[in-house]
Amino acid sequence: MDIIKSIEHEQMKNAIPDLKVGDTVRVHQRIKEGNRERIQVFEGIVIKKQGGGLNATFTVRRVAYGCGVEKTFLIHSPMVEKVEVVRVGKARRAKLYYLRERLGKAAKTKEAIGARIENKEIVIKGAETEEAPVAEEAVEETVAPATEEAAVETVAEEVAAPVEEVKEEAPVAEEPAKEEAKAEETTEEAPKAE
Repeated sequence: MDIIKSIEHEQMKNAIPDLKVGDTVRVHQRIKEGNRERIQVFEGIVIKKQGGGLNATFTVRRVAYGCGVEKTFLIHSPMVEKVEVVRVGKARRAKLYYLRERLGKAAKTKEAIGARIENKEIVIKGAETEEAPVAEEAVEETVAPATEEAAVETVAEEVAAPVEEVKEEAPVAEEPAKEEAKAEETTEEAPKAE
């Protein structure tokens, strides 16, 4: 894989919303004001989708107080919190620029009859990544000691450290169980003595 593609792949989201042109969507976007951060919702019709990979964008149009407003969002942007599909629209074109000249009801797309509103997501990256084994190999290569005696000492330290941690944790978990067992034994012995 190219270096650029690998860097872009790291920046991509694991799952992106399944959007179609003509859908009415509600985009939750993070807004920073000074040192505070809040989420602002922008609801409108998706008039175009373009680009691919990390640079994929979608443009949402709405009419606010008689004025048309369009915002273009990066799909993989960390500032876009989530995208909800409010209404599934029917469109026969890839770009709905003709909506710019229309007003009122004519500026909306027809609703797809029988369409279910499902917030589907397209999974791009799986849960498992290949980077973890690579990082472990790199650590093993950099820790190579100069002499054999130093190698034996480092291996002994690595083996001894996890064992000590386990020994410290295990008695804490076992003590309540031992106390309960002793309490049960004493209660069972008491009736036998009477």
